[in-house]
Amino acid sequence: MTTKYEALLDKVYEIHDLNKALAVLSWDKEVNMPAAGLDARVQQMTTLSRFTHLLSTSDDYGGLIEDAAAELNGAPYDSNEASLIRYLRRSYEDARKLPPEFVARSAEVSGQARAVWAQARAENDFASYQPWLEQVIELCQEQAELYGYEDEKYDALLDKYEYGMKTADVRAIFEAVKAELVPLRQAIAERGTAVDDSVVHQSFDIDTQKKFARYITDAVGYDFNRGHLGTVVHPFATSFSRNDARITTRWYPDFLNPSLFGALHESGHAMYEQGTHPDLARTPLARGTSLGIHESQSRMFENLVGRSRAFWQAHYPRLQSLFPQQLGSYTVEDFYRAINKVQPSFIRVEADELTYNFHIILRFELEQAMLNGELAAKDLPEAWNAKMEELLGVVPPTDSQGCLQDVHWTRPGFGYFPTYALGNLYGAQFWETAVSQNPAILDELNQGQTTSLLAWLRENIHQYGRKFTPGELVQRVTGRPLDHAAFMRYVTAKFSELYAL
Repeated sequence: MTTKYEALLDKVYEIHDLNKALAVLSWDKEVNMPAAGLDARVQQMTTLSRFTHLLSTSDDYGGLIEDAAAELNGAPYDSNEASLIRYLRRSYEDARKLPPEFVARSAEVSGQARAVWAQARAENDFASYQPWLEQVIELCQEQAELYGYEDEKYDALLDKYEYGMKTADVRAIFEAVKAELVPLRQAIAERGTAVDDSVVHQSFDIDTQKKFARYITDAVGYDFNRGHLGTVVHPFATSFSRNDARITTRWYPDFLNPSLFGALHESGHAMYEQGTHPDLARTPLARGTSLGIHESQSRMFENLVGRSRAFWQAHYPRLQSLFPQQLGSYTVEDFYRAINKVQPSFIRVEADELTYNFHIILRFELEQAMLNGELAAKDLPEAWNAKMEELLGVVPPTDSQGCLQDVHWTRPGFGYFPTYALGNLYGAQFWETAVSQNPAILDELNQGQTTSLLAWLRENIHQYGRKFTPGELVQRVTGRPLDHAAFMRYVTAKFSELYAL
């Protein structure tokens, strides 16, 4: 006889499979689809979005959830069953707040806006994208009202990416980070130590870059038997199951960093999905618990591993062998210093560890202004440039290098950006805990290996997927709530040594 929980699982699997089919269409749209297929693809994705939303908000589905919850009353909090019920109740309540018409309209606008944005970015033409940004802002404002909020409008959207986090919490954390980062950056600037990064600004054959990207992501533990590396305008990772977690990056013929660190970053995301427990398969628990926790994994492999001296002492010879003309006269120390150069820059994804968080604070503040009606879309370029000068001391020469650089504002995704900086903080806190519990992690890193680190992450973070909220997870793993102390200890030690402060 089928239990009520088994009946619920059947419906969960059905909705999951439809959502993954939608994700496959989205992946293909970004990586493989011919440009002429856009209109048809947007229609297909809109139909699927509307259909899955109807299934996941139906009265029948709500009844299945509550019947299973009653049947499982008393199940251990840590169990898969109790964890799934908690998550489904929360997501069902949220989904019911969005009318099907709004979901379909959001999907259609997002599908069209992304293509317009890509062309506008390529042609430095903000005016062509402005009408679409206006629609995205309106969708975000409408979405916030539909979800509802008690304190700030931005809370309603932030909560969907970092459950339980309030705008005021993020603001306080960012202010604390800024208060300590600014003096450190100023000390580096005043030190006047020149770091030559010309080694990464040379002619690098793209096919050879692709070969090394596969090598280095495999080296940190990304499983290509369950993955794939694609090319896109703006890098991302996605998964259709733990056995199909894909990454992307972009390739510049005259700059090595974007492809290299983009691939390492996205492999961190994908390894999180590859590491979820098999028992969570085909349920929404088989994902990262929040975007901040997800970013902790990508930023860890991009920076704490991928920009470490120990890591490159092991892997630089391989890179050197692939680019002997470009790298033959540069030592591993030259390369290490170049990839860690502190210098305010225009592009977020190419920013150094020290200045990266300022890019996020900028977007966090601008999103609130747009959401609250204090900043109109037409005024974004000017406001963006003013914030860049205030926080980083530079002004982008073009909108392509300024407010058009990110893909995120092609959809109603306000609230997403703060998770990037939160990920830096989570990542440093996890790293500090992991190394204290298993010193072999550092010993292996000197050999260019991450086996012990990945095992620790899978044991303590990856396997649980969404079973626990981000607040619960960081407390369980590190014994304390999220703070910025571990991150500041890490960057202060690293850059004080690098710049002889």
